[in-house]
Amino acid sequence: MSKFKRLILVTAVLALLAVIPVLVMADSHTNGDGLDPDTEFYVAKPNHGARQQIADLTSSHQKDDARLIREMIETPQAVWFTKGTPKQTQQAVKNTVKRAAGKGTVPVLVAYNIPFRDCAQFSAGGATTVEEYKAWIDGFATGIGEEAAVVILEPDGLGIIPWYTNIDGGLDWCQPAEANSETAAAERFEMLNYAVDALKAQPNTHVYLDGTHSAWLNVGDASQRLARAGVDRSDGFYLNASNYQFTANLVKYGTWISSCLAMGNFAGCPNQYWNGGPPTNWTGTAMDRYQEWRNEPYSGDPADLAWNTVGIDARYEGAEPTTHFVIDSSRNGQGPWDPSAASYPDPQDWCNPPDRGLGLLPTADTGIDLVDAYLWIKIPGESDGECTRGLGPGGATVDPEWGIIDPPAGEWFPEMALDLVHNANPALE
Repeated sequence: MSKFKRLILVTAVLALLAVIPVLVMADSHTNGDGLDPDTEFYVAKPNHGARQQIADLTSSHQKDDARLIREMIETPQAVWFTKGTPKQTQQAVKNTVKRAAGKGTVPVLVAYNIPFRDCAQFSAGGATTVEEYKAWIDGFATGIGEEAAVVILEPDGLGIIPWYTNIDGGLDWCQPAEANSETAAAERFEMLNYAVDALKAQPNTHVYLDGTHSAWLNVGDASQRLARAGVDRSDGFYLNASNYQFTANLVKYGTWISSCLAMGNFAGCPNQYWNGGPPTNWTGTAMDRYQEWRNEPYSGDPADLAWNTVGIDARYEGAEPTTHFVIDSSRNGQGPWDPSAASYPDPQDWCNPPDRGLGLLPTADTGIDLVDAYLWIKIPGESDGECTRGLGPGGATVDPEWGIIDPPAGEWFPEMALDLVHNANPALE
């Protein structure tokens, strides 16, 4: 073989080798592949209030409690990005992913800056225009670059949509006067689709959209919103962000959403608010959020229907679920709080509920094909907001469940932090 021909052959082989990693990376990045079960998640710098609580507990000789709080903050948790210019956000995200990569870990990044965020409630804020948000997301995505990252895209972004007409034809409660009632909902989907594409353009980024939770939107409604937001181009959806629902119930709910997405007939999808089916002789009821759901042969006792998913599961037979999801297990170790005995004007059961506990530790090794990971998306120990149970204005009204005025959203809540570590399930070591 001549030198010239050998040169051509070597050049061709080198060119092929250069292409192969790109092809493998692109193939491994498609929807439904999930996360590597061996993924180690990033432990971020903790809230300053946590360090102060540890110091206070140590100085008062409460060393066991100090140890528990320390163990909690040394567990991988998400890093939230809620404001800043595109350039500032790009640099902040870049700093985080570089630190994580330096430790051989993968960061969980929360993008939380969409216009009309939280519909002007405790976590109000966000960008002010579609263009401003797109520029912010571009900065966020550029900051990730080629590093590995998991992005939780806009908590409540699909559960709370301004001026949205839901699957049943009713207008949702979020109706801010500042938003254009004719365009606000469509703009929400436009921005989320843009964000999915911008983030998925990065070679090692997994992106998950808001699937709400098992005690919120019905399966068909959640599925339709996810489809409109571009879930088919993402890595899936997340459940229970900043909430307290049982993991078992969330696995069921997420599996039903995945099955519903496969069916495509969103209005006809069986859901958690009526669980009848062939195995129950079409006897059904709403699933009880305060019990852990499971599938067992129906006994004929109507009381068993409240936890039994056998009817819904049977109605999804034949649908092949492929869309994956992740679950926020940061505070659901004891499940949701039942405020019914208190008779508050507005119980706000999602807002700093008492007697809750940490849930499953973060891991990508879930043992369930559709569940990519259990994550601590919400930072346990940080307040949900100035909860009042409907008894007065926030910031000036004592929360009767705690006997104090709760800290603003995102600030450290020492009393709640102790509750969470004392009631952890599984228990902290």
